[in-house]
Amino acid sequence: TMMNKGLEVIEACWLFSTDTSRVEVVLHPQSVIHSMVAYSDGSVLAELGNPDMRTPIAHALAWPERMASGVEPLDMFAVARLDFQRPDMARFPCLRLAYEAHEAGGTATAILNASNEVAVQAFLDGRIRFTDIPRVIEQALSGVTAVPAADLDTVLVADAAARRDAEASVQRLSGGCAA
Repeated sequence: TMMNKGLEVIEACWLFSTDTSRVEVVLHPQSVIHSMVAYSDGSVLAELGNPDMRTPIAHALAWPERMASGVEPLDMFAVARLDFQRPDMARFPCLRLAYEAHEAGGTATAILNASNEVAVQAFLDGRIRFTDIPRVIEQALSGVTAVPAADLDTVLVADAAARRDAEASVQRLSGGCAA
């Protein structure tokens, strides 16, 4: 669904106090480049490595030092080429919804996340089709009013409302019967 990338965009915007116009998702089929930062002088710094979660986990555990992760070093000759594509927002509507939720602000991102969790679980349970996941999320984003995220209780209320709305959508899409 590319929702994980959408959530990472939201995360980057929060962590670096920036807006979505400055965070770009790039599809990279080889999965060797994990992040890139563009500098004002036009240069780009990229972090490359084998696609293995042990590397970032080891980095997080050892911070600020580095430790061996058990991952083989990247062989650039084996990689041979690096390809990049822009994501097709029509093909990946969850990515579009993540950008829109961040732009909406307030509790919209909590609504996005909660409804995504309900929709994905419903898909895994065989209650809805894969292509229904963004429909459930979009319905929750339009059906649950986002408000300023003044405190944790406000966010938790939005989360619960989004889960109820998403579950109602799942019930409608599945014909009202549970798996």
